[in-house]
This record gives sequence, structure tokens and C-alpha cells, in this order.
Amino acid sequence: MKKAFLRYSVLLVLLGASCSKLDEHPESVLITDNFYQNEAEANAAVTAAYRKLYETGQSLYNSLFQIGVEMATDDYEAGPRARNAHVRAISGLTHDASNDRMEQLWKQSYDAINVSNIAIDRIALIKKENISETIRTRLINEAKFLRALHYFNLVRWFGAVPLVLHEPASLSPDALYVEKAPEADVYAQVISDLTAAENLPAPGEYGANDIGRATAGAAKSLLAKVYLTRKDWAQAAAKSKEVIDSHWYGLFENFADVFNVGKKNGIEHIFSAQFLGNSGYQGNSLASRSAPNEVPGINGDYADALHKQGGLYESFAEGDARKAVTFVTQMVSPTDGKLYTFEPHFNKYYDAAVVGNQGESSKNLPIIRYAEVLLIYAEALNELNGPSTEAYQAIDAVRQRSGIARLQDVAPGLSTDNFRDSLFQERRKEFVYEYQRWFDLVRRGPDYYVKVLKAAGKTLAAPRHIHFPTPQRELNLNPKLKQDPLWVNY
Repeated sequence: MKKAFLRYSVLLVLLGASCSKLDEHPESVLITDNFYQNEAEANAAVTAAYRKLYETGQSLYNSLFQIGVEMATDDYEAGPRARNAHVRAISGLTHDASNDRMEQLWKQSYDAINVSNIAIDRIALIKKENISETIRTRLINEAKFLRALHYFNLVRWFGAVPLVLHEPASLSPDALYVEKAPEADVYAQVISDLTAAENLPAPGEYGANDIGRATAGAAKSLLAKVYLTRKDWAQAAAKSKEVIDSHWYGLFENFADVFNVGKKNGIEHIFSAQFLGNSGYQGNSLASRSAPNEVPGINGDYADALHKQGGLYESFAEGDARKAVTFVTQMVSPTDGKLYTFEPHFNKYYDAAVVGNQGESSKNLPIIRYAEVLLIYAEALNELNGPSTEAYQAIDAVRQRSGIARLQDVAPGLSTDNFRDSLFQERRKEFVYEYQRWFDLVRRGPDYYVKVLKAAGKTLAAPRHIHFPTPQRELNLNPKLKQDPLWVNY
């Protein structure tokens, strides 16, 4: 999948130029016309769309999520090595529309959407003698899956956003400037794209060279998460149950194997950002952010200190296997052989195979995995009918894998509210450093987000923080855009 990209990388950077770059590169339209001629070129184009997930060391699913989103939670704060003023502003909730991380979240997402849009439009036009209909349909649905993922992120981050579904037909202002669509319209498009993507091959049907591509299981799982976010509990329960009943996935027996570079794309991995270390920018930079700087020879670049006031590290029960995988508090130096002890560091992506150059790690980052499908199912059932036996069984499958007692045994007969709180605590511990916490906090509403952040010591938390401001750069470029009303005076 990655090899196919390299051949066309320079060309596809031009094809994926954002609207703000079209004035500089109007020739990209001509290149697009000349490129989409056959199956190989269509495949390379969609492969390039996957690459947008992790294109550079600070791309969406490399570290931008962490420094641009997760800093605004109760799990993180900017540490002494996080010198960037924009990152520190997000950590302290003093960010505004000029923040460059907000700008990058928006810009990179729309850049990725543009690449998907071009692929969807152009692959449909390839002459039938140059591509099989099966491959044409599959590639278009893969691009729709990726477009849905990016719009799902955008609408959760920013609320109403422009809904662009085709490549610009011209360089005129009418073609380039798009006003915001209501959140409901964006979600409707996400659901439409994911419904189409449900027709993708099932897990296991791809060949060895295509492992990591979106599957029917990935589409159904993400669709369940979309329904959950929309509080469409019945659809969320039905879709997650469909994934569970498919028996396509399961849990690793050992929680550590979720992050074992030798077991990536395994039974629990539904869809992941695919990293290939020592190949351009294809290494997982979170490996270096997981490394402790205090240990000689590790050469870590840990910039983001754990926010301890929220009690995350202390919240893990003794014997919970996730704690030792998620955090590290001591390590032997490969340089001097001494044991060093330090404050807890995030550790899920630390990669001993590339000590000294952690940016070359090939550890994948899970975007959605089977443990989450189980917790989606448990949450949806609870919201529908309270904590049923099935809801307890789903959450307890995740707890038991971690070596802790079943919730059914330690807290039977919970109310709907208490089960919900228990489930969110389970999500917090299960998905540390997997870019879930901010989304979980804000989907429970502004009152909950503010309460949790203030309890964690982030006293400037306010209702407006459940969305990010529309970047000022985009407002300056596009006269049809308006700032989120909650952010107008900030």
C-alpha cells in the first residue's frame, strides 16, 4: 500500500492542493485530467488519500491530535519542553482563532477531503476497459470512508463546517468560497459515505499488499460511533451488535499486544493509521513523545507532561494490566545500564526497537478497535433500557481482559447514570493516548466538560470549549465563513 504511493507522491501533492493553494498552482486541474486513466493510477490516488492520515511528524494521526486536541482535556497539560505558545494556550484553554494548531486541524482535514473528493469524482470517469468495475467501486468506497472520517472529526471539532463534496470546477470565487453547512447536514453526509463503505471487502478479504485498507467492518464500526455521538442509541446498538455478531474481530488476550509492532493489524485492530518507520515521514512520532527524557540513551522528546490533578494514573486499580502498558515510571538506560525512576510517562507507543531515534517507529495508532465496539454497544444499551445483562457483559469483556473484576460483580444493579459514569471511566483508562478523551468529554455536553476540566485544575474551562474556533486564516480567506457565535468575542 505504501510502495504504491511513492511512485506518484509528487504528482498527488499537486492533485491534493487545498483551495488556498489553487491560485498558486492552477495547472493542477490539467494534471488531474491527465492522471486518472487506469486502475493502477486510481489505486495510487486512493493510497495517497490514506497517506493524509499521517503525512508528516505533525499530521492528523501522528501528533497533531495530541498537541492540538488532547491538550484540551483532563489527561494532558503542556510540560516544560512544550515551548510552543499555541500548544501551551490549548493546554491552558486560552487558545483563540489565531491558534496555529486549530488552523492545521482545519487545513489538513480539508486537504485530505480534497484528495478523496478528486479520487471519487475521477475514478468514476475512468474508461471501463481500463479498470474493473469491482475495483472501481471498492476504491470509490475507500475514498468515501476516508472522507467520512475527516468530516466526522471536523464536525465534532468545529461544529458547522463547509461541506465540500467535489473538486473545484474552476478558480472562481463561487467555486472556491463555501459557507458552513449545519451540523445535521454534515452528519448526514458522513452516514451516507459510511453506508456506501459498508460494501467494502470484509476483514481478511484483502491481499497481503493491501492490509490496512478500510473494510466493511471499519465502516460499520465507525458508523456505530457516529450514531453514538448523535445519541441515536438504537442505531448505535444495532450497528455495533452487527459488528460483534460478524465474529470478524476479537480482543487480544494480552492488552500489550494491541501496541505490539509485531502484531499490528491483528484481531482487535479494526482501522489504524499505518506507520512504516525509517521511510520518509512514515514513522510514528508518538514513540518519541512516549520516551522518558530522564533516561540517558533513550533520546526521547517528551514534550507533554501528564496532567496528574485529574487522577488518571491513580485511577487504575492494582493489577490492571493497562496501567503498566500505558505508563512507565522506571527504565534501565541502554547507555550506562543504570535504573532510573521518574514521574509517570505515557508509554503505549514507546518502541525499544528504535531507541535513540524514536521517530522511526513502525507502531500503528489504532483509530478504532474492537474494545471500543464493545463499549459502544454497552453504552447504547444502557441509554436505551438501562444497564442490562448484555450491557454488563460487553463492558466486562474489556475489564476482564485487563485482569480486573467484572463490573457485574463489584457494582451490580447500577442506575443508568452510574453505569454511564462507570463506562466513561472505562473508556478513559482503555483509550489513553488514542485520541478519544476530548471527544468523550465534549459529547456529554458543555456542563460536563466544564465540570471535569475545572476539577482537573483547568479553571478557565467554559462552554465554548466544546468546539474549537473557526481559524482566523480561513475567515480571512473565505468571506462566506462566519465565526462560531460562542467564539465571536474571544
